[in-house]
Amino acid sequence: MTVIVTDTGFGPETWTTPIVPLEEARKGVGITLPSSADPLELAGRLPDVQMIKVHFPNFADGRGFSIARKLRLMGYTGRLRAYGHVIADQYAMARRAGFDEVEISDDLAARQPEDQWLSRANWQAHDYQSRLRHVAAE
Repeated sequence: MTVIVTDTGFGPETWTTPIVPLEEARKGVGITLPSSADPLELAGRLPDVQMIKVHFPNFADGRGFSIARKLRLMGYTGRLRAYGHVIADQYAMARRAGFDEVEISDDLAARQPEDQWLSRANWQAHDYQSRLRHVAAE
């Protein structure tokens, strides 16, 4: 089982449409992207994709953040989910990169309970640049 993490905390899976690998992408389904994917492979097809799940093979692999940012810059407005080895400390970065949500295992949810994720849910107010601007204004 998995847990979906959003700015409001833990929730169940609500996605009901099939999710397929990029090679099987077709209109009306979600797709999964490996961390090695080139988002440009989706150029021209983004309006047909309702959800993209980007895999994080381990918490030290940040390529998924770059993929999310590129997809948003390419105009993708659908649901964007990080899944795999994403930890609570990375939640704010995931949101700033463009992810809407994070999918974690039940095991990770037990080790890093909801309060740890919620403490990072105010991701827009606590980024590095905001802190710098605040210090500069003083």
